[in-house]
Amino acid sequence: MTKELIPQLMPQEPTGQAHIDLKPQASTPLNLMLGLLGGVALAVMIALNSELSKYGSPLLASWVAHGVGTLVALLLLGAVRLRQAALTRRNGAAPWWAYLGGLPGAFTVVLGAMTVNSALGLSASIAFIMAGQILFGLVCDSLGLFGMARRRLNWGQGASLAVMALGALVVLLAQEGA
Repeated sequence: MTKELIPQLMPQEPTGQAHIDLKPQASTPLNLMLGLLGGVALAVMIALNSELSKYGSPLLASWVAHGVGTLVALLLLGAVRLRQAALTRRNGAAPWWAYLGGLPGAFTVVLGAMTVNSALGLSASIAFIMAGQILFGLVCDSLGLFGMARRRLNWGQGASLAVMALGALVVLLAQEGA
């Protein structure tokens, strides 16, 4: 597998400085596994933050999660010695709204903690979160939101949303029947 197909931090040859490769990557088994790992990480984050919110509040869990996340990100930045130039696109600075990614992250932590600690529980909460992610992803793709390439939707993508929503409903109904 060539390093061009793997989205990663790649060192530049002359200086040894790292940069983030932002070019679209081909779908490879590694990319698919990284996506699954991201989903597992999200589920673990939601479970841990939901537990923490029992001892304080969903807002406290959000503060702690983002504080720890900030520290880890700073350590990672230091470990690969990223420079300011590596944080901007090659054609200039990122738009102002691109720096607001922490806002939905905070809401994800708060809303996740609230739903996991409700009758939904962890599995149904994650199922509905995933259905919401697919729905929003399809909207972003079809409208070209947030700088995404505009993509024409097809019946398969609509079917995937329907199957995901049905799956979330099955998870909820199965646990209520248990």
